[in-house]
Amino acid sequence: MEFSIPKTHPCFPGHFPGFAVVPGVLVLAQVLHALQVREGRLTGICLPQVKFLRSLLPEQQARIELEGAMPRWRFRVCCADTLLASGEIVAGSGA
Repeated sequence: MEFSIPKTHPCFPGHFPGFAVVPGVLVLAQVLHALQVREGRLTGICLPQVKFLRSLLPEQQARIELEGAMPRWRFRVCCADTLLASGEIVAGSGA
């Protein structure tokens, strides 16, 4: 799944003035959305491991890669060939 966050998003004036970057929480929201599109509604979600390696800028196109099956998945967020973030998602009683 691909996504970008428009430069008009209300988070940018405070994150960070003069050099806007997409907050990590918005990147993770996109990851969870991609997982729910793939798997359906999930409950009891936890992210025991998340690593942010590079910043995502407004309007940049990013790609979410998901691997795994209920209740545990690994994710990667990439921009072109650059890894931006990776981590693990656990749902339900697998947490």
